[in-house]
Amino acid sequence: MAPLPTWPPALTDAQQADLAFQSATYALANGFTLLPVPPKGERVPDIPTQVIAAPLSLLPTPFPRPAYVQAKSIQRLYNALYARVALDWEFLDGIMEQVAPVDDFQAELWNRWKAIRDEIKVTQPIQLGIFRSDYLLHEHGNYVGDKAHIKQVEFNTIAASFGALSQKASEMHRYLSEQTNYFHAHAQLNNPNAFVDNHSLEEISAGLAEGFNAYGNCDAVVLFVVQEGERNVFDQRALEYQLLKRHQIQVVRLTFAQIAQRGKLDDDKMFWLDNPLGKDALEVAVVYYRAAYTPADYTTSAEWDTRVLLERATAIKCPSMALQLAGAKKVQQVLAAPGVLEDMLLARARPDVGFGAGPGSLGQPDAAALRDTWTGLWPLDSSEQGQKALQLAREHPERFVLKPQREGGGNNIYRENIPPYLAHLEEEDKARPGTAPRREAYILMELIEPPTGLHNLLVRGGEGKPRLADVVSELGVYGVALFGGDVAPVNREAGTLLRTKGRESDEGGVAIGISSIDSPLLV
Repeated sequence: MAPLPTWPPALTDAQQADLAFQSATYALANGFTLLPVPPKGERVPDIPTQVIAAPLSLLPTPFPRPAYVQAKSIQRLYNALYARVALDWEFLDGIMEQVAPVDDFQAELWNRWKAIRDEIKVTQPIQLGIFRSDYLLHEHGNYVGDKAHIKQVEFNTIAASFGALSQKASEMHRYLSEQTNYFHAHAQLNNPNAFVDNHSLEEISAGLAEGFNAYGNCDAVVLFVVQEGERNVFDQRALEYQLLKRHQIQVVRLTFAQIAQRGKLDDDKMFWLDNPLGKDALEVAVVYYRAAYTPADYTTSAEWDTRVLLERATAIKCPSMALQLAGAKKVQQVLAAPGVLEDMLLARARPDVGFGAGPGSLGQPDAAALRDTWTGLWPLDSSEQGQKALQLAREHPERFVLKPQREGGGNNIYRENIPPYLAHLEEEDKARPGTAPRREAYILMELIEPPTGLHNLLVRGGEGKPRLADVVSELGVYGVALFGGDVAPVNREAGTLLRTKGRESDEGGVAIGISSIDSPLLV
């Protein structure tokens, strides 16, 4: 397989300006947008009157076709794995017993789930997962024979965003190719087979519809639980429009505070919402969380009470509290330990999710395929492995990233910042005698080293002017899984997302303008 091409191809200033104009107008016309950052001291308006194009790349970014195919092909294996984790209470309890003493957020989620899980196993055993598995190309193992290697960054089980905008990015790049021929700057940009056929918007909305149909009441609604002041609203609204247009399913968007005001359980544990615009209350069939993954979403115990109220309902949760716990970084690290993945997939009997990931049952090649995507992962506890990891983190921090049990980005500690941060945690421990060391709330992960020398023209949201950047691209693969109870199981890959950022930034974040929503150009 040929190496990645020199990128981007040469374009004149006039050609770049034309592409910037074409991409901006396409984005604004097709909902490839965000709400702008409000002026300092103001909040996002209740009725928006302005939008900006989402951060984007003017050209798709080259990505090895074998690596893209590999990432898509193993998504069903990952769906099956994390569905099994969510159903294995003993396994989750064993992990959370280690995490809870040093992580108040995970402890609260785990303890609230434990208090009601026997009830919800009877009330609603069906679970819906909309997942995203994120990967980087690894330079040191990038080409082995004809196979390009990907390494997993993380697996997301809650609020896996940008499914709609990622499809729009793919469509935008194909449009630019058809409209401008990219000025014949590179042959691959005029090759229709190099552009991915991405249907993440349709596939994710279809997954929500499958959960809705499993509930069994066509007069019910899907509840989107959202954050107040959400700027990424159009990514979410596109899913709502798709649900109504293709599946005749209505959506209600509410924050935790609004749900507390309008929602209630009846004696049969069905969840109802008062309807201020009509006389009939609305029955909720599916609860889809685009919030609830960060401590900032739970400012008081009232938000936790609302989360438990929803969990106790007959509505199908996406995700359940168990499935959210399954996405903890500690779970990722424990699964990577010798024999644990194999035990989860192959060895002792575990609760059945109702599907394998291919013909027949899961086997040793499936476990090997997953392990092939993993980099080094270690605990930071008092075990032999934990002590080895602590030594590595102090002596060779340039090789590692420190990860807490958090979603949403911006929480990791990188490279040379690791030793002083560990020292800071040790100082905090001195004020907490008799408690577990704070470092045990983290895992140590070997850094993935993406290929160097790849550039692209990126446009920050609302700016319109492209900037040439040395880039790193992270590929996300969506998955849909419906499992548990008597439901006909669903397990499929559901499209892809490419986020591209300047190499100078370790963290991502589309909404804050660090990453751009991109699409792969397969080479």
